[in-house]
Amino acid sequence: MKKLLHVQSCSVLLFALLVSRITHSQISLQGQVRTRTEVRDGLGNLAKIGAKPAAFTSQRTSLNFGYKWDRLTFGMNVRDVRVWGQDAASINNADGSKLFVHEAWAEIVLANIADTTIKFKAFDNLSLKVGRQELIYDDVRLIGNLDWLQQGRRFDMALLKAMKKGWQIDLGVAFNQNSDAFGRAGTFYTAGNAPTTVANSKGAYVTVPSDFLPTSGKGGAPVLASPLSTNGQNQMYKSMQMLYLSRKFGQTKFSGLVFKDDFQKYRIDSLGSTANGVVYGRRYDVEGTNNRITYGAMLTGLIGNASSKLGKIAWQAFAYKQGGKNRDGQDLTAYHYGANFSVQKGKFSFGPGYEVLSGNNTVSPDGKDHRFDPLYGTPHRHWGYMDYFYVGTGAAAGGLANAFLKTKYVANPNLYFTLDFHNFALANDMKNGLDASGGKIARQLGNEFDFIVNYNLNKFTNIELGYSHLSGTNSLEYAKLGTMDKSKHSANWAYLMLNIRPDFFYTKPVAIKQ
Repeated sequence: MKKLLHVQSCSVLLFALLVSRITHSQISLQGQVRTRTEVRDGLGNLAKIGAKPAAFTSQRTSLNFGYKWDRLTFGMNVRDVRVWGQDAASINNADGSKLFVHEAWAEIVLANIADTTIKFKAFDNLSLKVGRQELIYDDVRLIGNLDWLQQGRRFDMALLKAMKKGWQIDLGVAFNQNSDAFGRAGTFYTAGNAPTTVANSKGAYVTVPSDFLPTSGKGGAPVLASPLSTNGQNQMYKSMQMLYLSRKFGQTKFSGLVFKDDFQKYRIDSLGSTANGVVYGRRYDVEGTNNRITYGAMLTGLIGNASSKLGKIAWQAFAYKQGGKNRDGQDLTAYHYGANFSVQKGKFSFGPGYEVLSGNNTVSPDGKDHRFDPLYGTPHRHWGYMDYFYVGTGAAAGGLANAFLKTKYVANPNLYFTLDFHNFALANDMKNGLDASGGKIARQLGNEFDFIVNYNLNKFTNIELGYSHLSGTNSLEYAKLGTMDKSKHSANWAYLMLNIRPDFFYTKPVAIKQ
C-alpha cells in the first residue's frame, strides 16, 4: 500500500512538472509540518490555586499548491490540525473532521500595464481574487492570518486588488450564510456553531433548531459547539466590506483601513416551557443587521541605518476609531491608538512603545459600549505572548493600556534572541462587584516577560524555544474571572516549536566552473 501511495505521489509531481513545461506556467508545491510542545501553567488566564500545569504537543500539517499563468493565479492550502494523542489509534466517525481546506482561491488579472494584449489601462495592475483566502495587512494588528495559531484564520470573500502610481487599493466584500439546502428561504444568518442538542432546565436533552443559539441563562452568553474566534467573539459577521489603501513615500509608509462588519439581528427566545423544561437562547429571525465600522490609519518609517552613529530607527504610529452598533445592537464608540520605535545598532535593537484599547467605565456607565474590538488580527503578536488579552479568553471590560519594551539580538543570519517586557493596566475604571461599598479595582493588571530563541537549522527547518512569565494582580483576576484571591497570580509558559517547510520543487543551485 505504501509503495502504491509513493508511486501515485511521484506520478502527480511528474504530471505537474509536465503540465508546467507544456503550458509555460509556474507550479509550486510546499509542505509544512509544525509541531509545538508546550507546558502551560496559566496561559491565557490565571490558573486556580492548586491547579497543576498542562503539557501537550500540537501539530499542523499542510500542503500548499500554487499555479501561475499570465492572467491567472491559483492557490490551495489543505491543512490538518490536531493534538498528539487526541484521536484514538483508529479514528471514530464521532471524532469530527480536523482536515480542512485552509485556502482555495483564484486570482484573475484584469489589467496589467506590462501586458500589451490587455486594452484596459486604467490601473498599473488590477486583479480579482475570489474564494477562501488569508488577509495580511500591515503588522496584522487588525487584519491578519493568525499564523501563530495552528488553525490560522481565513476569509470567504472576493477581493479586488489595484495598483496605481504606487498606491495599493484593495476592496473586499463577503456575505455569509449557514446553508444552501433546498427549501431554505430568506437570508437570516445564525452567527455561530450551535450544538445539535442541549440540556434544558430539567436536564432533558432537546434538539436545537437551525436558527437558534442556546445561551447560558436568559440573555447570557451563547453556548457554542466550538469557539468562533480567537478574539473571544461569540458572533460571526453576516457580511463585511473593506477598503485598504497604502503607499510608500521614501522611507515612510502610509496605510488606511475602513472595515465594516454587519451582524445579524436576533431576539431573546426560548425552547420548551418552565413546567417541562426550558432552554433560553437567541433566535436569528429578525430583519436587518447591526453595523459596525472601524476606520483609521497607520504610519511606519525608517530613519538612518544600522552602521550610523545613531543606528537605524524604525518607528510606528497609528490610531483607529470604532463606531455604529456592536454585535448586540448597542451604540458603540471606541478607539485604539499607539506609537513605538526601535533603535538598531549593529546586531542589537531595542525600543519602547505604548498603546491603548478603550474600554467601558463600569463605575459610571453611560449606556454605550466603549470596548474596542481589534477585529480579525493577530493579538499574540502585540499584547503579550501569553495571550491574556483579545484572544480566546477575551479581554477586560475596562480595556487595555500596554506599555512595553522590546529587545532583539541577531547573532548571525540563522540565530536571534528576543526579550520583551509588558506592563498591563486597565484603560478605564472598573467597578469592584465584590465590594459592598461599590468601590473600584486598581488599574494595574500585571507584568509579563517573553523570551525567545529562534534558529534556522537548514533552508527548510526552523526551531523556536520560548519562555514567558506573567505576574498578575487581583485586578487581573477580577477582570478575567470575576473573583479575587481564588487563583494563582504567577503564570508560566514554555514551548519548543519545530517548523519544517519543504519546497518540493526546489533545486539546489549548482556552481558552474569557468
